[in-house]
This record gives sequence, C-alpha cells and structure tokens, in this order.
Amino acid sequence: MRTPGDLTSITDSLRELRFDDDLSGRAAFDAMTTLVTLRNLIDHHAATVVGHLDRLGVARDHGRKLSELLIVMGLAPAVATRLIRIATAREKLPTLAAHAADGAISAEHVDAVGKGVDHVGKRSAEPIDDVARLNIVTELLAHFFSGATPADIGKRARRLGNQVAEDTGGLPASEDRNLNTLTHDVDGDGRLQVRADLNTEVGEKFSAAMEELAAPRPEPDGSPDARSTERRHADALEALLDIAARSGDAASAPRHQLLVSVPADTPDLAELPFMGSITEAMLRTLTCDTTATVAIVDGEAVPMEMSKDKRLFPAHLRKALHKRDECCIKCGVAATRCQGHHIVHWADGGITVLDNGCLLCPSCHADIHHNGWQVIMGHDRHPWLIPPVAVDPHRRPIPAHNRRTLNLDNLPAAA
Repeated sequence: MRTPGDLTSITDSLRELRFDDDLSGRAAFDAMTTLVTLRNLIDHHAATVVGHLDRLGVARDHGRKLSELLIVMGLAPAVATRLIRIATAREKLPTLAAHAADGAISAEHVDAVGKGVDHVGKRSAEPIDDVARLNIVTELLAHFFSGATPADIGKRARRLGNQVAEDTGGLPASEDRNLNTLTHDVDGDGRLQVRADLNTEVGEKFSAAMEELAAPRPEPDGSPDARSTERRHADALEALLDIAARSGDAASAPRHQLLVSVPADTPDLAELPFMGSITEAMLRTLTCDTTATVAIVDGEAVPMEMSKDKRLFPAHLRKALHKRDECCIKCGVAATRCQGHHIVHWADGGITVLDNGCLLCPSCHADIHHNGWQVIMGHDRHPWLIPPVAVDPHRRPIPAHNRRTLNLDNLPAAA
C-alpha cells in the first residue's frame, strides 16, 4: 500500500517523462490513453484528499472557505468547486466512486453523474431511497460508457427527473423557478460571457422578446440582414436593456445605467466599473446619447466633474426626433428602440438641437462610431448616411430609412 510520501517519487517520475519526436501513431495513441487514465486517477485522489481537508477543518483553521483554500493552492475556481461536489457525493454513490477509483471515468463525468442524481432527487416529491439512487447511477453510468458527454448525462438526468416528477407528483425541472440561474463573467478579452438556465415561463418570455427584437431587417441598400443569428440576438439583448432603462415614456431620455470614469490627464484610460478599460472610440459612443454618466476623475480616482444632462437629448427633442425620423435612419428599427446621436459629436462642440441629431439603434450607432459610416444633415433638414468605401466605393449618400423613396434625382430643392 502506497503512502502520501510516495507522491514525491511519482511526481519526479512524471517530470522525467519524455516522448520522442519519432513516436509512432500507435505509440502516441497508447500513451494518450494511459495519460487519460492517469488524469482520471489524479482527479479521483484529489477529490478524496479534498474530502479529508473538509473533514479535518483545514480551511476553517486558516479562516477560509474550502473553495478559497483550493483556489489559493492553485486550482481554477471551477475545478475547486467540482472537486468539492465530487467529495461530497462520493459517500452516497459508492458505485460511482469505484469506477472513479479504477480511473475509468473522468472527474467531469463523475461530477455530471453526481449532479444528475441530485437533480433527480430534487424532482421527486418523496426522498429517494438507496435502491432508487443506485438505479439512477447505473443508468447514467451506462450512458457514459455508451460515449455520452457530461452535457449528455445532464440531459438524460433531466429526462429521468421529469419521469420521477410525474410518478411521484413532484415538480418538473422545466417548471421549477428555484432552479433558475444566470451567471456572467468577464473573459480574458474583456468580453462578458453570459449563461442562463431558466424555467419554462421565464424562458418563454425571453424567447418571445428575442423573436421580436432580433427579427432580421434589410441593409440600407435593400440587401438581406448581414448580421448572424447570434449577432442579432446579442443586439436584441442590448435593446432589452435599453428598454428596461427607460421610463414609461419611450421618447424620454433614458435613466442612467452606466458610470464611465475618465482620468482627467489620460482620457485613453477610461473604464467601466465591471467591464474595465474602454477605447476612446467607445467613450465617444457612450457619451453620445445613452444611459451613461461620465465622471472625470483625478489621479486618486476622486471625481472632479460629472457629465451634464445637457449632452442628452431631452424629452421634447427626442419627441421631435421621433416625429422627423420615425425609426432608425439606417435600418428602420422602431424609434422606441433607438438612441439619439449627435451628428457633430457633443465632445467636439456639437450642440444638442434637432438639426444636430438623428435616431440610431444601438447596432447602427456602433456602425457610425466604429465601422466607417457617417451621418450628414442634408439641405432638406433630414439626416443622410454616407457608407464606407467597403460598402460603396463611391460613397453615395443614402437617405434616412423613412425617406428611402427619395433619390438624388427627386431631392427637394435646397432652401
């Protein structure tokens, strides 16, 4: 029987392990198979030791939670959480633990089976007994050995849970609001990753909103919507956030939703509280007419000046924009989903008046600030679009969406 002291020699052996460049395909396959088993065994033993750490109260003795201790030791948060779940479940699931001890199943699959058993148990109106628990484990393990992924095991568990709910009078997972979760984290590229798990009712509300707000709309030249489905859904989510930020009057200025901190001496280091640093181009977009408050801060991050609401289009001007433009001047989306855009930017001395404004939805607003599109005010006192060279090498003006029946030949005479 090996002792924890043997881990040192095992670790040294792994450090000395080398694979020659002339390794054959078969040898590489066999080596990888062995390494997968070794990884499974290491994760199994790690979960075992995590259980001992919990039982001995090591984390508590250091004034930490067990997950915090594991993270400090070098584990990623998701891995630490998974090992704790496995350690907690192993006593109730000896069959699963035995397969893990053989190195036959990965920690991800072990965790999926454990979560699956827990899920089915919660769906039952009555506590499940050891026999029922063993049957669930056996079925989920059989699913694993048939080649199922952790996600597949989760889906199978949900089906089993629904069956148990029907048989015992429990609540189906699809209808259980207590299971609803929404997580969001900023990734290494500074982008927000969002994942939601919603019951049928909330999911239907979300899907209905996406169906309406993410509907394709033609490009200014009449061609089909160039956005992907995923991009349309992301734009729809932004529209939902903008709608939520507004008061009951759709034409009124939005409530403040964002706080932008701009160092007085280094405006290129502007940042948002949650998402971090932004570019100067993004700063211009946010300060155009959106739900942002801009704080000019000194070197100690103390606010020196707060942006004035005069940069935003007030209610009477927004109503005038709604009356004149009727919709987004580029794509035609409803005016209630649009932002007011300063044709001459407010930061460049542009004033907040009707002749210096137009309606743009968030997606088209980004095109103006980032993708080479321009807006000019015509002699007819209506906004016109100038496409980038990539769209039209001649950069011919395009009338606002609500005036697309006009062309350069029947343009009203200049005043």
